[in-house]
Amino acid sequence: MLSSQQALSPQLVVVCVAMVIAAALVYWLTALGSPWTVPWAAVRAAMQLAAVAGVLAAALARLWSSILVLAVMFVVAGLTAARRSQASRGSPLLSVSLALGMVAVLPLLLFSGVVPLTGVAVVPIVAIVLGNTMTAVAVAARLALDVLQLRAGEVEAALSLGMSERDSRMEIIGQTAANALLPNLDSTRTVGLVTLPGAFVGVLLSTGSAAQAAAVQILVLIALLLCQTCGVAATIELIARGMITRQR
Repeated sequence: MLSSQQALSPQLVVVCVAMVIAAALVYWLTALGSPWTVPWAAVRAAMQLAAVAGVLAAALARLWSSILVLAVMFVVAGLTAARRSQASRGSPLLSVSLALGMVAVLPLLLFSGVVPLTGVAVVPIVAIVLGNTMTAVAVAARLALDVLQLRAGEVEAALSLGMSERDSRMEIIGQTAANALLPNLDSTRTVGLVTLPGAFVGVLLSTGSAAQAAAVQILVLIALLLCQTCGVAATIELIARGMITRQR
């Protein structure tokens, strides 16, 4: 189990620097791109995590400040999903999809007592669920808008047969919802067999209890299934109703 002293040891710094240099060499030797890509990404990540660690150390001490941190995370998640969707109109409504997903999950987690109402417990769990739901919502929106552009003729044909605009679009984009949910479904199906997700590893390293780590991880995975399902369903519905669109 890693202690805080071991986590900040010179050995860790040396290993990380060696891996960054190796990745940069691969970039250079195989012409993948600028050899400075990985070093810059590593430096940026280290600076961001150092700043976040400093903020969280103070914020997690109180519940109100933890809620403020989560509010900022939600705003950033909404903006990121809107940008990734490449929608020309209505992209801010993806925050509504995120909110619906979180509302479906958070009361169950918090009011049941499964997740203690403390910053150190609430922030990590909510951040994991929010981050993964953001990705699913953004992917669902982008795929749906791509499909509507590529198969616009089929939508027009459905309209000519008397179907409503909502049903015509839904007929085309319904499958994209399943595609957006597939990564987390695969992670849930193969957890412990192919991968050991972050929540499991984090709890295992901090407590040494495999049973506790497994309990936390299954809670996170099931919460993700519900949150992403609600968020993606809302996203597809908003696009089907023409509230989120992309110019042809």
